[in-house]
Amino acid sequence: MAITDIPILSMLRTRLQWHQERQRLLAENVSNSDTGGFRPRDLAPPKFDEQTRIAASSSATLVGLSRTEPGHIAGIGLSSSSSPFRTESAGKYEIRPSGNAVNLEDEMMKVASNQMDFQAATALYTRSLGLIKTALGKR
Repeated sequence: MAITDIPILSMLRTRLQWHQERQRLLAENVSNSDTGGFRPRDLAPPKFDEQTRIAASSSATLVGLSRTEPGHIAGIGLSSSSSPFRTESAGKYEIRPSGNAVNLEDEMMKVASNQMDFQAATALYTRSLGLIKTALGKR
């Protein structure tokens, strides 16, 4: 059994990737706080059922959109970073006259929460690897 096949490590790795992608989206929201008509986005939390774990670990399951005619509009299926995570936009934002709906206080609270969760997942991943090293007698 390869170390990548251990379910807890696979789930922690998926969680770390999710936090990284969420940080990118939250930073995008903050950087566009003065852009007219911009709506903030966030990631839906990952579900750790069997299908999601397989989809997140296998990049071959991602399907991109293709243009068969030059007149077709390019699709926006996955973001430019090919993230396997689903984004969500809620319609309950306060919208300014410019059309912007970013609330900096909310976004910064999400950034701080995301950072703490990322640090917790990193600590769990590090401790799990330490347990495996101890079991192998490498410590």
